[in-house]
Amino acid sequence: MSKLSWISDEALNKEVTSLLQKADEAKTKADKKFGSNVIDPFSAVFNMAGFKLSYDDWHKTETTRQAQKTLQNHIGEFHQKILGSVNGWSDLERGNVVDLSSEKQMIIAEIKNKYNTISGGKLSELYNSLDRLVMPKASKYKNYTAYYVTIIPKNKKRTNSLFTPSDKDRGKKCEDNELIREIDGASFYELVTGSKNALRDLFDVLPKVVKECGGYQIDNFIQLKNYFDQAFE
Repeated sequence: MSKLSWISDEALNKEVTSLLQKADEAKTKADKKFGSNVIDPFSAVFNMAGFKLSYDDWHKTETTRQAQKTLQNHIGEFHQKILGSVNGWSDLERGNVVDLSSEKQMIIAEIKNKYNTISGGKLSELYNSLDRLVMPKASKYKNYTAYYVTIIPKNKKRTNSLFTPSDKDRGKKCEDNELIREIDGASFYELVTGSKNALRDLFDVLPKVVKECGGYQIDNFIQLKNYFDQAFE
């Protein structure tokens, strides 16, 4: 029996393994290239003094921070590939205007890991890109519903609403369009899988998959589940 009803163990293990490898590569790269980017020596002094760190502790913390920043860029892609592995959905990979599509449900989606991944001024550009996909008669996605997905929402409430960001050039919000919407991660996982608790179920099974694929035991997962509850309703 599969760990999750809506994705095969093979696909799940593949994406977890890939992300673990990227984490390892990010750590190795940060170690090798430490100092190749200018280090703020003032920040180093006050970090060491303010947090009572030795130089070695500060160096380890700074290296980890740089590696985490790199890894964070891959988390959204992880969700994209997990969702793209669900039956009836396609991961469109990099280089396309959007990340996911479902011909059966007539949906396309742009996946971002967190609500602040795209700056406010760029949101209208995303709106216009989605508009150009779902509105023209000649588009292959004509009459599809386009979703801007933020896995981690600004607040933990579920939402599936019109996407109407401010257009600074025009001095007003983008026009209401029922085919252009924004949605949180938990709601979109439910939309894709048909399971209301799909995102929670994925999170709950991760320690087991991480141990199987990477040999690492996640410590104090109960506390991490509390963080999940703080992020999602």
